[in-house]
Amino acid sequence: MKKLLFTLIAGAALLTTGLNAQAQAYKTGAGLGIDFGNGATMVGPSIKHFFNQNSAIEGDVLFGGSSTLIQAFYQYNAPIKGAPGLQWYLGGGPGINLYDGGSTFMIRPMVGLDYRISGAPIGFNFDWRPALQFYDGGNNFEAGRFGLGIKYIFK
Repeated sequence: MKKLLFTLIAGAALLTTGLNAQAQAYKTGAGLGIDFGNGATMVGPSIKHFFNQNSAIEGDVLFGGSSTLIQAFYQYNAPIKGAPGLQWYLGGGPGINLYDGGSTFMIRPMVGLDYRISGAPIGFNFDWRPALQFYDGGNNFEAGRFGLGIKYIFK
């Protein structure tokens, strides 16, 4: 766990060296979110809303593998210098996976990229979102999970 935290902090530090002080590329976007990797692929609605230049929340309700995954994330976003519409983000939040016969609570850190197509109301995101899962009788760390999204941008 210490190695993961160090890797996330080091990655964020490297990304901040290329920041450009411009406003976020959009205010709100909604669309399709996909959570994939080891285990079942989950698909469903996703929404992201910026409160200011750098702070956003994202929420997903995803379905797959005979379960429902509900999750919410805080994300710190910053533009990448020389790449209009492209931002990196770092954040995390809680999630709950509901399935027949039980549920699993999760803590999910994340790091990723968010891109808005210039002149079009379409955006994409890709991130790494491991999961520290807590369930009846134990816990589990799943490093091999990723997120992919396409959204309609409401300016």
